[in-house]
Amino acid sequence: MKIRFAALFITLLISHSIVAQDPNFYIFLCFGQSNMEGNAQFETQDTTVSNRFMVMEAVDCPNLNREKGKWYTARPPLCRCYTGLTPVDYFGRSMIAGLPDSIKVGVINVSVGGCKIELFDKDHYAAYISTAPDWLRKMVAEYGGNPYGRLLEMAKRAQQAGIIKGILLHQGESNTGDTTWPVKVKIVYDNLLSDLQLSSAAVPLLAGEVVNADQGGICASMNRVIAALPETIFNAHVISSAGCSVAADKLHFNAAGYRMLGVRYADKMLSLLGHDYR
Repeated sequence: MKIRFAALFITLLISHSIVAQDPNFYIFLCFGQSNMEGNAQFETQDTTVSNRFMVMEAVDCPNLNREKGKWYTARPPLCRCYTGLTPVDYFGRSMIAGLPDSIKVGVINVSVGGCKIELFDKDHYAAYISTAPDWLRKMVAEYGGNPYGRLLEMAKRAQQAGIIKGILLHQGESNTGDTTWPVKVKIVYDNLLSDLQLSSAAVPLLAGEVVNADQGGICASMNRVIAALPETIFNAHVISSAGCSVAADKLHFNAAGYRMLGVRYADKMLSLLGHDYR
């Protein structure tokens, strides 16, 4: 009996060690529309990445030799198989630059260009998709028809490896003028916290502004709505896009703009974690 008990104890100990969370592996969930997805083509300078910065692939990408649900060094693209540079790229780089060498950073990016925030509402996404154009449905299909569900699935898997420390959002262009947007974001944020058993005090939400008025942003009026988000979510923080350079369409950032915006996300997150470095 003692031998069997000892064998069982060892088995349980080994099993626990396999799935044990590493407190030095900081994980960040990222979602939104095309600017979070990554619209600018990445350049040679963007392909050199520390192995302390990791991405969990949210879809199967044979062209990148990546499989859904597995961790890889975070070379772009960090969203789907053929997307571009995103703020997440330089968020991660800046995070590891400002954190002790013992800490790794992992990101999960589930984003869909052109979507409204309603796509991530787990109770209403199906109704939204039912009236969506075919081009959007095709992107949604890459996430099994449910981007929120895929983000949640990947996040639960990631929790076996590390600790979720924050949520990054860049969305709003498709909701321009919708003053109820902060409430809709709160629904998604609260659902993530509940479904992942996270505390709002421990997991801040960082929301980036859309292309700023100083760059001629065609959706810049939405920044007034985004600015109100902390009034609805106490641990929400708005990331300025002022001065971030843009593409010709005045809707998307260019590569330099994504780099700058990503650094700003990281500056705020590092400050919240008590690791100011600038």
